Amino acid sequence: MQTYRPYLGNHLSDRIGERAGPPVIMCPKRFDQNDIVPKWLARIVGFQQVFLAQEVPFMRSPDTGQAAGRIDIVLSGNSTASRWFGLEIQAVYFSGKGMARDFEVFHHDTGRLPPMPTTVRRPDWRSSSAKRLMPQLEIKAPTLRRWGTKLAVAVDVPFFEAIGGVSSRPSHDINEGDIVWLVVQVSDRYELEQVHWEVLSLEESSSKLLAAETVKREEFEEILRSKLRPL
Repeated sequence: MQTYRPYLGNHLSDRIGERAGPPVIMCPKRFDQNDIVPKWLARIVGFQQVFLAQEVPFMRSPDTGQAAGRIDIVLSGNSTASRWFGLEIQAVYFSGKGMARDFEVFHHDTGRLPPMPTTVRRPDWRSSSAKRLMPQLEIKAPTLRRWGTKLAVAVDVPFFEAIGGVSSRPSHDINEGDIVWLVVQVSDRYELEQVHWEVLSLEESSSKLLAAETVKREEFEEILRSKLRPL
């Protein structure tokens, strides 16, 4: 997902013009390019050989016995899984109406430039971080810690910046924390690039994901009054 400015040449304000901000990854499949992320993690942890498994069951329903939670990717340094690391991929969700209408417009449009979106959408950092990612880390990271291994998380630059960005003293010692953060970006050529990695404890990671300020009561009640409607 990207933010675009309307194209104003010849007053065609209903057309997409130049990009107004950096690309934001909203589909986890975008992280798959050339296996950049798992190869990066393999180099960090010192794997000479790399074996990979996807969607490995991690939790089981007590009622049905079926898998109720999975680790996105597991990297092993050998085929016996004597040393391995978990890897979670986290894109950002968007807030707004579905995109079916936009695809219908694209299908029938014949313009030289693509049309502007039919409705306003935005990346929902809060839902993607505190509501989605943090509960997964709080469940998986302690278990992997007990098992003597660690969890890595791949996000893009806008996501990482939304939760506070690079630490003041980032650590590259995987023994100093529970979670290896891998931060990538989509370049101007729309290629996935490695940008930054650091190791944080689960507690430090949770603090980043929860970072938010409560609004003042006066501000809250002012907004509340504008939204109140008779039942």
